[in-house]
Amino acid sequence: MKRAIKRDCLTLFDFSEDEIELLLKRAIELKSGVDEGQCPLIGKSIGLFFEKPSTRTRVSFEVGVYQLGAQPIYLSPKDIQLGRGESIADTARTLSRYLHGMVMRVFKQNVVEEFAHYASVPVINGLSDTHHPCQAFADLMTVIERKGRLEGIRFAFIGDGNNVANSLIESASRTGLDFVIASPEGYGPDASTVARARKNGKGRITVTNDPKQAVAGADVLYTDVWVSMGQEAEAEKKARKFKGYQINSTLLSLARPDAIVLHCLPAYRGKEITDEVMDGPRSAVFDQAENRLHTEKALLEFLVR
Repeated sequence: MKRAIKRDCLTLFDFSEDEIELLLKRAIELKSGVDEGQCPLIGKSIGLFFEKPSTRTRVSFEVGVYQLGAQPIYLSPKDIQLGRGESIADTARTLSRYLHGMVMRVFKQNVVEEFAHYASVPVINGLSDTHHPCQAFADLMTVIERKGRLEGIRFAFIGDGNNVANSLIESASRTGLDFVIASPEGYGPDASTVARARKNGKGRITVTNDPKQAVAGADVLYTDVWVSMGQEAEAEKKARKFKGYQINSTLLSLARPDAIVLHCLPAYRGKEITDEVMDGPRSAVFDQAENRLHTEKALLEFLVR
């Protein structure tokens, strides 16, 4: 899985259909333990730059880097000069002399894009306000585990058209998912992402305001928090707008009898999802969370090795 030239993971559009299939197969192999004890990245160092607090992204990447034999180096804006006014370009050029790769969890997508432009090592978008490719890889792996395939799977996303939704739309364009998102008026996904996915992809993308229409016959139901980090001032307004977009037993009953439920976490139980559904037999939420580790290891191996 060695790459001859530098590659980045900024969005799912950075990968071809064949590459995504290869990465998912490798993640499933890694989860099986077939290569347990092997350290393909031994002697390497991976930077982890986080502007935002994190549970799953930080821990899964730190553990994954360690299990691959490399050294994770956690960096916050308070730890490096980037937080005191050094340019992104100068920081990227400098850290490229020390590190073999960089994971970035940031607010603005242009930050990770500018860093990748000037860095000579692979850069992975661990999350931005508009894209979350690492989460989408884990979601796809979970669907394969539960459904055995991606193409033709009806995948219903209920809620805010946020970074996770955008990356899932990108993934649908590469894998053939029948993706439908239901959001209140004014809270849909990024229009340019939808347009690009429809133009260059193989999956079907549907945008609606009707959650019942979205989940009808769905194989997968997915939701995320209504208020993302940094949007706390909109909490009350969004709570009113998103009434009726909760994944509960009533909405789940409209999906296929064997439909699974996903949530990228953290979950605000009783808001976007009920306890009954999240803890129920059709929930794959914690398998999905575990799969962040395995898909990120496959991604690191692919880009850095």
